[in-house]
Amino acid sequence: MLLDTSGLLCYFDVDDARRADAVALFQAAPMLLTYNYILAEFVPLCQTRGLNRVHVLAFVAGLLNNEGVEIVWVDEALRRSALSLFQRRPDKTYSLCDAVSFVLMRQRGITEALTTDRHFEQEGFVRLLRP
Repeated sequence: MLLDTSGLLCYFDVDDARRADAVALFQAAPMLLTYNYILAEFVPLCQTRGLNRVHVLAFVAGLLNNEGVEIVWVDEALRRSALSLFQRRPDKTYSLCDAVSFVLMRQRGITEALTTDRHFEQEGFVRLLRP
C-alpha cells in the first residue's frame, strides 16, 4: 500500500475522524511504501493544521527508521517519468507529487493507497479513505 500525504495525516492526527480506519489499514498492510516528496508535503500540511511540530518531526523520523516502511528517494528517472505523466494529463488538477505516486505505484504493481485524494481513483487506483 502506498502511504500518501493525506493518509499519513489521518493516521497521525488523533483528532481526525478517519484515524481508526487509517491505523487499521496501516497495521494490516502487507507492505508499506512512500517516498521523500510525501514526507516533504506532510510536514507543512501538519503545520497548517496547527499540529505540534516536534511530534510531527518525530513521526517522520519514525517512518524513516521503520524497517516495515520502504522509503523511495525520487531520482532523476522517476522524476522525469512523473513529469511526463503530469504533462500528458492537462485536464487533471493533481500535483507532480501525485504523478510520482502514480508512476511508482504502477512500477511496483501497487493498487491501493492510504489516501483521501480522489486523484488516485482518476488514475485507476483504490483510495482507501474517504474525505
